[in-house]
Amino acid sequence: MKEKCLNLEKYLKHDNLLDLDGLDLFLELNILKQIIGLENEKPIDILNYIKRINSFPNTYIAYRIMLTILVSVASTERSFSKLKLIKSYLRSTMCQQRLNGLTLLSIEKDFLNEINYDNLIDNFASQKD
Repeated sequence: MKEKCLNLEKYLKHDNLLDLDGLDLFLELNILKQIIGLENEKPIDILNYIKRINSFPNTYIAYRIMLTILVSVASTERSFSKLKLIKSYLRSTMCQQRLNGLTLLSIEKDFLNEINYDNLIDNFASQKD
């Protein structure tokens, strides 16, 4: 863990300015672990605890950074990529509802592969009678 803390210090270093001290962070995390047991707590709860006691400045910075890292937008990018494939020049006059349906089918392709179509067709046919 000490190595990870020192790597974080290097990563956050700009010229000669440091956002946190890696060795102090390592020591603070060890003390904090003894006080509250980090394994069983959610990161936001630990951050709130550190904020309340107004201590562990390096740990406070590290947790704030960890909790503000952007969430991946891969699913959104995948959706737009699929939309581009579906809405080609030949389908440019497609209505919005059909385009949404085809896009959803394309995105959820793995889920669709698990469906037993024979049972689905039989159920549909039995409801017609």
